[in-house]
Amino acid sequence: MQEIALAPQTSDLAFLDSNQSRKVHYNLSPAELIETALARKEGFLTSTGAFMADTGTFTGRSPKDRFIVMDHKTRDSVWWGDINIPFDPEKFEALYAKMKSFLADKELFVRDAFAGADPNHRLNLKIVNTLAWHNLFCHNMFLRPNEDEKAQFNADFTIICAPDFQADPATDGTRSANFAILNLSKRIILIGGTGYAGEMKKGIFSVLNFILPHDKQILSMHCSANVGKDGDAAIFFGLSGTGKTTLSADPNRNLIGDDEHAWTEHGVFNFEGGCYAKVIDLSREKEPEIWDAIRFGAVVENTRFKPNTREVDYSNKSVTENTRTAYPITHIDHAIIPSIAGIPKNIFFLTADAFGVMPPISKLNKNQAMYHFISGYTAKVAGTEMGITEPKLTFSACFGAAFLPLHPSVYAKLLGQKMEQHDTHVWLVNTGWTGGAYGVGQRMKLSHTRAMISAALNGSLAKVAFQKHPVFGFEVPLTCPNVPHNILNPRDTWADPNLYDQKAVELGKAFEQNFEKFKDLTAEEILRGAPFHSSGNEEI
Repeated sequence: MQEIALAPQTSDLAFLDSNQSRKVHYNLSPAELIETALARKEGFLTSTGAFMADTGTFTGRSPKDRFIVMDHKTRDSVWWGDINIPFDPEKFEALYAKMKSFLADKELFVRDAFAGADPNHRLNLKIVNTLAWHNLFCHNMFLRPNEDEKAQFNADFTIICAPDFQADPATDGTRSANFAILNLSKRIILIGGTGYAGEMKKGIFSVLNFILPHDKQILSMHCSANVGKDGDAAIFFGLSGTGKTTLSADPNRNLIGDDEHAWTEHGVFNFEGGCYAKVIDLSREKEPEIWDAIRFGAVVENTRFKPNTREVDYSNKSVTENTRTAYPITHIDHAIIPSIAGIPKNIFFLTADAFGVMPPISKLNKNQAMYHFISGYTAKVAGTEMGITEPKLTFSACFGAAFLPLHPSVYAKLLGQKMEQHDTHVWLVNTGWTGGAYGVGQRMKLSHTRAMISAALNGSLAKVAFQKHPVFGFEVPLTCPNVPHNILNPRDTWADPNLYDQKAVELGKAFEQNFEKFKDLTAEEILRGAPFHSSGNEEI
């Protein structure tokens, strides 16, 4: 076996059960990985020095092909269903054996990495890739041990990712040839048949979403986070299109991280060592920090060049609209290292309400915060049919349902406990429409949204007078610094206030209908935060 960049503990690949000769690369630098990937024709170098690669057939995650092994550890704890699909332990062992046999003569790229900036709660990862650029992606996205840490490294969890290995559904128990299988007892993630690198990142996120709340009573979160000059941390939850990346990238605050965090008794820490951002229609004017971060060492996925150049055409959607970049967090000038901050004083639930019902900002009590956290609401514009556009309701529990192994109420209960313990404010911010639904009203101005978030962060918004929303019961401010008072109550922005009342009731009923699937395992205090609930307005 040929070993490159070998460190004492990192060379142990005994779990692959093979003595056959093969080339194994350990902890290569970004430059070495890029050189190797280019030599293997895995992609191209762009004009900024970033490495461009295609992910193949799959340009995003494949949720129906993601499984969790059902065994003594998971049988009674995992929230089984369409998101967490059970996989037979014996089938896992058989598939694992086939995968190890497949890898016996393959060139491998192995990396030691951390998940979790807090040393008290991080996972030590051993990552095995068959693609050099996948190993570069993992170098960017996970935390990077120093040389002393590598010399003493022992893995807690292993990822084996081989896009060129395909399962046989007839014998292997998978749904198709591609798969991502989490075994929480054996601490292994197997990924095959897909070149989408995000499966590795989200696989470990799902693992932490099990271990931290289940084993340690620590709240794991799908959110971005930043911190002010005075150490005041803030958290931003929001689904795609709500402005989470834009609003958390405040030049007056330092970035903790853009996607995955945990909240301990001491504060917030980032799971990752990098950022994985969408780049469709990216420009320096719209997202200067992301634009400048895409330089040597970064990866861009499924993008295309402008004709006869090596300049990326970010408007090109010929492969997918889910074009992405992965870069180390150190490529962001105002990122804090290590990515740890204190107790969050403010939390923002971002929604792009295309129905024009939600206020531009409102304050939630504990019950409402837990309820809306489980709901994870936004709305998307569905497109045009016969000249008519209609918004589409979207609910994703805890703003990240696809990555939650446990019932959403587990995470919501932890959120409520944290709010109560630390007197943390939770704000619901509508970055969507006002004055009517999409097609009638207009999009909320970014400058107004920024002003409202600034007022919440500096404490001035908490001191103004509020009124209760008649359907949702949360507190709507009557005034806000640097924001026109006539936009704060959405009913006042509609030409027909009675039509607003009708739409608000309709949206409230949609929340109730969505929540039916959670009710059986949800505490009464959370249900008191529902729309139309008379006691939902009680303060903590």
